Amino acid sequence: MSDQDARNVQASVTGPAGAVRERALREELNALVDVVGAAPLVDILLERAFQMHATDIHLDPTPDGLRVRIRVDGLLHDVLELPTDLMSQVISRVKLMANMDITERRFSQDGHIANTALKHERDVRVGSGPTIHGERLVLRLMPDNRSLNRLDELGLEPEQAELVERYLLSSYGMILSVGPVGSGKSTTMYSCLEMLNAPAKSLATIEDPVERRVEGVNQIQVDPRIDFGFVEALRGVLRQDPNVMMVGEIRDPETAHIACRAGLTGVVVLSTLHANDTASTIDVFREFDVPRMFMADSLLCIISQRLLRKVCPECREAYHPDEATCLFLGIDPNQAGDVELFRGTGCDLCFHTGHRGRTGVFEIMGVGEKIREAILHEQSHADLKQLAIEKGMTTLEDNAKKKVLAGITSIEEVHRVLTTFSS
Repeated sequence: MSDQDARNVQASVTGPAGAVRERALREELNALVDVVGAAPLVDILLERAFQMHATDIHLDPTPDGLRVRIRVDGLLHDVLELPTDLMSQVISRVKLMANMDITERRFSQDGHIANTALKHERDVRVGSGPTIHGERLVLRLMPDNRSLNRLDELGLEPEQAELVERYLLSSYGMILSVGPVGSGKSTTMYSCLEMLNAPAKSLATIEDPVERRVEGVNQIQVDPRIDFGFVEALRGVLRQDPNVMMVGEIRDPETAHIACRAGLTGVVVLSTLHANDTASTIDVFREFDVPRMFMADSLLCIISQRLLRKVCPECREAYHPDEATCLFLGIDPNQAGDVELFRGTGCDLCFHTGHRGRTGVFEIMGVGEKIREAILHEQSHADLKQLAIEKGMTTLEDNAKKKVLAGITSIEEVHRVLTTFSS
């Protein structure tokens, strides 16, 4: 293939609104394998991944070469198979960019490609590890520092955004975002941090790693290799007159205890936690042996969230729900003919998944007087959740159903992400 042919393929990659076409991307990368070396190939792979808003690139060794996949909207997609003779060159190129030891293949390593090495002002975290077929690399593409979202852009319902904003005006206390890995918790906390970012306040973050650089905020990177973890950083920051403190993640009992105490001493604490829903957060804190008085007095609100893929606007089609769908959505089956839902048929712009882009779905528990009393009396998960619903909380499932009825997402996506809640 000539250089001109390669340029023609490259020019055809982007479609409407700058979207990257699936078939053209594969053709471009396969064409470049024949005409360029490992360095330009890695550069164009990173560039295209950023254009597609990918979150990860996986380089997996196989008996026949290197399997290249990118994670878009939460799912991995195959984009390239590299031959064995090029595999080691590509792996070495990425490791060199990330300042990793290219001679060490027996142990896991962590690396970092700084934004200065890329055309985009974005960082890339690189992790390596051995497999039976060779060394594997996973590249985590850090979010764009300039794309901090407002709360109303995340997918919160207007009344939910208003509720969170009201709690952010508190002079002290803890606001938590909870959910599984990849549910958008950090993005929500950064949005809250940006709302609180003002010259009259002292703001600090403690993160592992620092995902986004925010002007006006003192950001701290923990380093367990020198025994500088979340606990040590938390203790240090609390001696530095903070107004607002964001802890990247509460992972252990000691961090949970210190964060709760900080929320009682005049600091607004933002953090994330792995929990299934808002009420489950209290169970996790109980497992951490946090005194119920600390929980009740420090917690302001808990935000539980998931990310749902949106129906692709290029290939979406309308249809009327069947009886089972009507029952799930709370629609009278006799009115099904008056209801239009949407689904994607699949196209090059959405990797033939029928979905492109994601939106958040949220459940927000404000810790008011009744919830505090329930926490102090150690009421169960079910009791806490029911009490929150009685006080006006809309569950994750109900908010997801609203997005289906609004044509934003599909019923299949709700079942995929919220299986435990729809069973």
